[in-house]
Amino acid sequence: MTPQLPALILAAGRGERMRPLTDRTPKPLLPVRGKPLIEWHLEALARDGVRDVVINTAWLEEQFPATLGDGSRWGLRIRYSMEGRDHGGALETAGGIAKAMPWLIEGGAEAFWVVSGDIHVPDFLFEAAQAERFLRSRQEAHLWLVPNPPFHPQGDFGFDAGTGLALAEAGPDGRRWTYSNLALVRPSLTRHITPGTHAKLGPLLYQGMSKGSISATIYGGHWENVGTPEQLANLNA
Repeated sequence: MTPQLPALILAAGRGERMRPLTDRTPKPLLPVRGKPLIEWHLEALARDGVRDVVINTAWLEEQFPATLGDGSRWGLRIRYSMEGRDHGGALETAGGIAKAMPWLIEGGAEAFWVVSGDIHVPDFLFEAAQAERFLRSRQEAHLWLVPNPPFHPQGDFGFDAGTGLALAEAGPDGRRWTYSNLALVRPSLTRHITPGTHAKLGPLLYQGMSKGSISATIYGGHWENVGTPEQLANLNA
């Protein structure tokens, strides 16, 4: 079996909706049930065999290595892609991927996991078998979609269960789903982005859907986008 792929945890955002909590603490470092939100991801990645993790940072970024260290306590190697230090601020999702790419493909990795540092998804499995299936496919990205939460009722993408493809429009069932901020990605998706450039991921996904190169899975496990102090309080309760 192919060795487990590396992972990128997106943690560069300012977290405006979470203010005032994020005025002094980056959102992924806010505590959820006794440990930083991002630590839930680190534990899951280590549990499922991932060994190399890149965390992109910008807002209050010095707190990440101070809190998480080099990852050895979880059996991981963590490296920090510091967009604030190098570029003066966050580069958006696709820009963050492009900057971190040299580390993500180091050693010949053909793809990598991408997960946002501000979601809580404790039951998600970063399965090596799923990564292997993705590598055998010709897809540029595989997304996990979730039912639309109350704060995002219109959703993001459709899904065709027959083909397994994500769709820019509603699927054959008339439904749209919300992107969970969990994905497997090939380097080709962002290959045209110069490192240090601001670039959003959404347009690239829509372009890929028009070519039939973005697949998806509906995820039915616990998922929470921790966006406001109220959501954080509810999660901790």
